[in-house]
This record gives sequence, structure tokens and C-alpha cells, in this order.
Amino acid sequence: MHRREALKNVAFLLGGAISASTMGVLFESFTLPENEKNFVSFSVQDQKIFAEFADIIVPTTKSSAGAKAAGLGKFIPMMMQDCYPKEMQTSFARGFKQLQDKSMQDYKKNYVSLTVPERTKLMVDLRLMSIAQKDTKSEENKDLVYFFVTARDLTLLGYYSSEIGCTKAREYVLVPGRFDGNTKLKPGQKSWAT
Repeated sequence: MHRREALKNVAFLLGGAISASTMGVLFESFTLPENEKNFVSFSVQDQKIFAEFADIIVPTTKSSAGAKAAGLGKFIPMMMQDCYPKEMQTSFARGFKQLQDKSMQDYKKNYVSLTVPERTKLMVDLRLMSIAQKDTKSEENKDLVYFFVTARDLTLLGYYSSEIGCTKAREYVLVPGRFDGNTKLKPGQKSWAT
């Protein structure tokens, strides 16, 4: 199975948790032209920021490692560069820069230096900003909101299609047998990955 096909399957399983723009990119039946791939670039330091950002969305728990351990720091920029058209890549990169600017403006620290509670508060602020922008259709903070929504979507896709997400965060049976979409889960039982 190809990477894009596997991610489509994960996106389908996640249902309403993924935005329409991300679903559109994953379900498009075209191949991104070579001149649009890698239209923007991200540094190793940027990958660390992506990893920390994703780890706020899917943190490590007692039962499974979080997004950082699943390699989301490299996954998010790779997906953006390989699958998204150049206009979306450009908007994402501008929003990523605005995230760092907001971190400096709100906390006088770069994103990596923020504490977990500060990152969580920033994430809540971005979520509220995205809800407000959706309601008002305002152009203000458009790129930052696009970055937040897309990075969140790619975090969920990447985590739940990773080995850690499929085998530790969810129940996994290599050969599951028949499919039963109406199975009862016991309290505290993980949902099924297969």
C-alpha cells in the first residue's frame, strides 16, 4: 500500500476530526507537479518546533508514547512539501512564522523555550482564533489559522498511522478476522486500529 493510500484510510477512520482542506489534499486523485514539491523548506530547528507542537496535541501517556516519539517533527513538513500545492505550502510557512512571532509576543520566548502549560495556552488561543475566523470569515490571522488547522490534522494523521499510534494508542490485531462495527468496548479499553 502506498503512503497516500494508507493516509486516506486513516483520514477516513478519523472522520470529522480532519478538516475539509486536508481531506481534499489527501483525496485528490492528482500527483503534485514536481515544480510544486518542496516549494518551501524547513530546517532541523523547525522540525523540533513541529515535534513540540504535535506533542501538545498528542502527548505521552502511561500507555503510549506521544507525537514526538512517533516522528511527527519530520512527518509534518514532509507531508506539507510532498502533498500540498505551493499556495498552501506558502500559507502554511507564513502561519508557522506567525506562530513563532505570537510566542515571542505573548511570552517573550521562542516556541521551543515555552513550558508545557504555556504551549497548551497558546494552543487553546489558536483553537479559539480558528473558531472565530471560521465564523467571521476574517482575513486577519488567516495564515496562522491555516497553519494551526493543517498542523493539527497532520498530527492526527501521522500519529494514528504510525506504529506507535496503531499498536500502542489503539488495540491492534495483526489478523483481526471478521469486522464487527458495533462491538462493545469495556470501560478504559482502547478503540481498534484494525
